[in-house]
Amino acid sequence: MSRTAVRLMCIAVATAAAMTAAPSATATESVVAATTTAATTTASDPFYTYSGSEPLSSFAPGTVLKTRTLPYHLVGIPTPLRAIQLLYRSTDAQGRPAANVTTVVRSLTGDGSKAVSYQSFYDSLNPEDGPSRAIAGNLTLGGVIPNAEAAFMAPLLAKGYSLVIPDTQGQRAAFAAGPEYGTNTLDSIRAATRSAETGLSDDTRFGLMGYSGGAIATNWAAAMAPAYAPDVNRKLVGFAEGGLLVTPAHNLKYVDGSLSWSGVIPMAIIGVSRSFDIDVKPYLSSFGLKVYAELEKGSIVDALGRYPGLTWQKMAKPEYENINSVPELVTAVNRINLGSAATPTIPGFIAQGDAGVLEGTFGNRPGIGTGDGVMVAGDVRALARQYCATGNAAITYRQYELLSHIGVPLVWAPLAMDWLDARFAGAAAPSDCGRIPAGNSLAPEVPTSLS
Repeated sequence: MSRTAVRLMCIAVATAAAMTAAPSATATESVVAATTTAATTTASDPFYTYSGSEPLSSFAPGTVLKTRTLPYHLVGIPTPLRAIQLLYRSTDAQGRPAANVTTVVRSLTGDGSKAVSYQSFYDSLNPEDGPSRAIAGNLTLGGVIPNAEAAFMAPLLAKGYSLVIPDTQGQRAAFAAGPEYGTNTLDSIRAATRSAETGLSDDTRFGLMGYSGGAIATNWAAAMAPAYAPDVNRKLVGFAEGGLLVTPAHNLKYVDGSLSWSGVIPMAIIGVSRSFDIDVKPYLSSFGLKVYAELEKGSIVDALGRYPGLTWQKMAKPEYENINSVPELVTAVNRINLGSAATPTIPGFIAQGDAGVLEGTFGNRPGIGTGDGVMVAGDVRALARQYCATGNAAITYRQYELLSHIGVPLVWAPLAMDWLDARFAGAAAPSDCGRIPAGNSLAPEVPTSLS
């Protein structure tokens, strides 16, 4: 099968799965049009820039810096639904003050007592693909994903929840930088409860929900909340996630040579190096530099199926074919290893697929094993077991042996919503502790000498 055929097949499958509940034929046509032409651009939108006289560091995390209200757009089409967008102070992966944007959609019933922070799986190296920009009407190829996620968010609104939808990757599009996803999510909740326009308050209870890239934000937020945002942690009823990135070093090896998901390798390398200010280019071959340039502002939609069979070895200079011989990258991936983060103190629902062969990922290395095509099942099991062993028995774990990464959300989403409903209703959280199969070691990576 040719590279072009593989890529088209992967994009077709992903788009079909995401657009299962597209709002109308007209909206679907708009999505197709967006793959070639961006209707409006917000690159110069002043709303996204903090330009106040006081330094950003003088504000507490979660402080609202700007507010605007606009129609909620689906694939560029304005709807009667109103969205409140907030520019707020947050913290980046290196602990520096940063400004970020979140979107709040008020409950259709006017009930401000409960809300779900929904973390999008927009997975992009381009800030233009963020959910706030899609909601504001911007159309980009990468923005297809946050538009399609309306299928997951609409039922939450119908249940009476308000929605908080952060741009989890920040304004530098820090793809895969879990700690920054976490702070952006937690400070988004803070900002949402500090704005009079949102109808939310200190008494509002929150659930966290996200799949894939959204699961990265969801889990890091849950893990960081007790120390970084204890005020938010007290408001949280639980976290529901699926398709989770736990130990990025394992994932890079798992997707090595995949027919569809190998494009995640350069995306992760670019995102991690961007987040921690690492110049990775000296380690790349001429081919690696070409791929880097092609994806520097790309999204998961750009990468999916584009580089079938790609490996790190093909991207790196011969002396760096073992990625652990690049000390800066080893340090960075260890900093975004969830296995080294704190245990959440709130209940969790964690789902994971294990039929990655359906998406062209055949990896099954010792110590890594199989997964859903991009996420490693053994890592997710190990994390769930670790939470159980370190004081959080309120962990539900579901592994779907016959489903891959694209297939799991269709099963996961309704179960996650029901699970969150029960937490908001005050029901005791169930536990699978003691029944979760063994997983992988989540120990940090060890640097190696040059080969």
